[in-house]
Amino acid sequence: MEFILVTGLSGSGKSKAVDALEDIGFFCVDNMPPSLIEKFYRLCTDEHMEKVAVVTDARGGYLFQGLVGALSALTAQKLPYKILFLECSDEVIYNRFQETRRRHPLQNECGGSMTAAVQRERALLEPLRGEADYVIDTTGISPAQLKERVSELFLGDAIRGMSIQCLSFGFKYGTPSEADMVLDVRCLPNPFYVEALRPLTGLQQEVADYVLGQEETQGFLMRLYELVDYLVPLYAEEGKSSLVVAVGCTGGRHRSVAIAETLCRHLNEREWKAAALHRDIAKVRPA
Repeated sequence: MEFILVTGLSGSGKSKAVDALEDIGFFCVDNMPPSLIEKFYRLCTDEHMEKVAVVTDARGGYLFQGLVGALSALTAQKLPYKILFLECSDEVIYNRFQETRRRHPLQNECGGSMTAAVQRERALLEPLRGEADYVIDTTGISPAQLKERVSELFLGDAIRGMSIQCLSFGFKYGTPSEADMVLDVRCLPNPFYVEALRPLTGLQQEVADYVLGQEETQGFLMRLYELVDYLVPLYAEEGKSSLVVAVGCTGGRHRSVAIAETLCRHLNEREWKAAALHRDIAKVRPA
């Protein structure tokens, strides 16, 4: 059975992640008290369920404090599980709660302060984040992009091995916090300064041909392929479930997209399970 524990910061998009999991065949239960996780796990096993996800977070109040113990019990009994952890920036959390006009679950015990509530929750969840198999930062992505990323992570048979995400981004919008490796391709020739290519993206052939056809890019790719071919098996041997290779340029629309796509193809050709995702491709950089 594939058993996923979904947790993370309030307002980080856990409900959207659960919607995505349901769409790909997971049986999902929201806001489960940690004390019930082991019993529920065994019930799902008895019912021969194949894909199960449960959400537990700070909404459980004092009950949530028992989560570490509940997970230790699963580990001791050799009941396998994975942790999906969602997070985002403080500013985005504040905006999301303001838009929905809801209170943070820890706000009352923090004297009504949203800032204090968010900081307390971060401290409370830090041990779980460190143990998470998958971390998704939803700060700069849309609900549709979150759904795509969750689907890419969990579609297919879990025994196929490590999932690799080639994630393009723009440095001007921030480095993805979930990245295991960060590649800076701002050193490569920039299609933004070619008037005919500026409105296009790295997914379009004209831009890809421009970026990949440069002598500098060919030298970069040759060395990059050697690096990832060496490192990826080492990550897999360490038992890592998911590897995020973030490729960044200035705006996240041209160079990083083209490089992430070609890196993804390279990994798939070597029979790794890789997918290219583009965080900032829809954001328009001023001329």
